[in-house]
Amino acid sequence: MAGFAVTVSLRQGDGEVTEERLWAAASLDLLCSATPWRTFRWYKGQRHYSGIYWSATTHDLVLYESRLELARLLFADFDSSVRGIVAQPFLLKARAEGKARRHIPDYLLITEQGPVVVDVKPRRRLSDPVVCATFAWTRHAVESRGWRYEVWSEPPRAELENVRFLAGFRREWLFSSVLLDELRHADLDSVTIGAATQRLPQWPEPCVRAGIHHLLWRRDLHADLTEPLRSITALRRTP
Repeated sequence: MAGFAVTVSLRQGDGEVTEERLWAAASLDLLCSATPWRTFRWYKGQRHYSGIYWSATTHDLVLYESRLELARLLFADFDSSVRGIVAQPFLLKARAEGKARRHIPDYLLITEQGPVVVDVKPRRRLSDPVVCATFAWTRHAVESRGWRYEVWSEPPRAELENVRFLAGFRREWLFSSVLLDELRHADLDSVTIGAATQRLPQWPEPCVRAGIHHLLWRRDLHADLTEPLRSITALRRTP
């Protein structure tokens, strides 16, 4: 994009907005310190489902403005390579092709492979010319730093429902560390979830089942999440 220049500003913990600075010069540490650009909103007739989600990754609350954004949050929290999540991290401004442009991405993910800037948008809206133009210059800005840019839409339904279900078991302090250690050392490779719950008869079956679900969330155990989780679902050890 000829004549393309990008600046960034962010909102700090005290609510103040930083001065604009060159996007290429803004440090990752600074961007990770941002608070959400917009405030949490509820009003009668609201079309979007807003809320806050407690992330096991960050051990903090993360804001979302739609159920689709919540779905992306669940997948980010479930991803063992993600180390940090920042909602509405910054405001990008650009002047491209003679036009002033501005955009607030939905999430900044800090991953083992590097930063990922994420925009969440329903698949039906991806062909909108305005959306396409916004995502195009945002992608250019993000990738100019060697970062990854992602446009995320509806995931497969079964996978989403499985991740949503497992998220209910994400809080590690609710589980006995002794039980989890015994499950980690049990021979559960290729064993079904139903059979695995019987492998530790000294523990109540509901506790063992919940512990298995927690280890699936943590990726200490694996299962095929493209199909609904059931008692006959086979478990796999971490490769």
